[in-house]
Amino acid sequence: MTEPGSALSLQDSPFARKLSAFVRLSPGDLAVMSDLYRLRRRFAVGVDMIHQGQTGQGAYVLASGWASSYKILRSGSRQIVGVQIPGDFLGLRSVLFRTSDHNVEPVTPVQASVIRQQDLLTAFTETPRLATAVLWAASRDEAMTVERLVDLGRRTATERMAHFLLELGARLRLVGLGDRAGYACPLSQYVLADALGLSAVHVNRVLRELREDGLLTFQKGRVIFDDYEALVDLASFDRAYLDHEGPLLT
Repeated sequence: MTEPGSALSLQDSPFARKLSAFVRLSPGDLAVMSDLYRLRRRFAVGVDMIHQGQTGQGAYVLASGWASSYKILRSGSRQIVGVQIPGDFLGLRSVLFRTSDHNVEPVTPVQASVIRQQDLLTAFTETPRLATAVLWAASRDEAMTVERLVDLGRRTATERMAHFLLELGARLRLVGLGDRAGYACPLSQYVLADALGLSAVHVNRVLRELREDGLLTFQKGRVIFDDYEALVDLASFDRAYLDHEGPLLT
């Protein structure tokens, strides 16, 4: 069901906070973004928002809640290819490629703004700065995909977990949902397993090792960085690829 957006100021939304990391948004930019952001849909956990092979699908921007992008293999196993948090686009490629190449499922109850293809292309024409900011966001997502490939191919299970949770923390801080001490995280060990190419048993063991080593605690839906700098060193985490050093376009 589609409904008007909430009264939350767009300027304070995770979407605006994220794009503001690259471009200083003008009142005109915000007005166009407000039009894009105005229609909302609610999705329950377990109900796919986007289906692989679906055509004519618009995109979404997560206003609240978490989601995961995934593919199902012929064997029935699942590989999560991305975790989305408030402020992230969902299905942007399917707008440009016309056919979705993956599924998107809510991890928690979700509110998402509906972005129709023509509305998005019109917004790009009217506000090139906004188009540039969205290109930055898409490029940043690609950089995270590169890191995920390194995770799966070369990092140990412990390094993989540490890097993934540090990256999530940096992303959440950008949109005002976390800090250097930690963040609320609704991901189950099964979701972490499918995202990191591990078994749930292995995930449990790695998290226990990180806790016992005094580096990180993940319990009761919260990630706590017990020794942030040591965890960064363990994961060789260089946040430069996330490009969070302030607006490049003013």
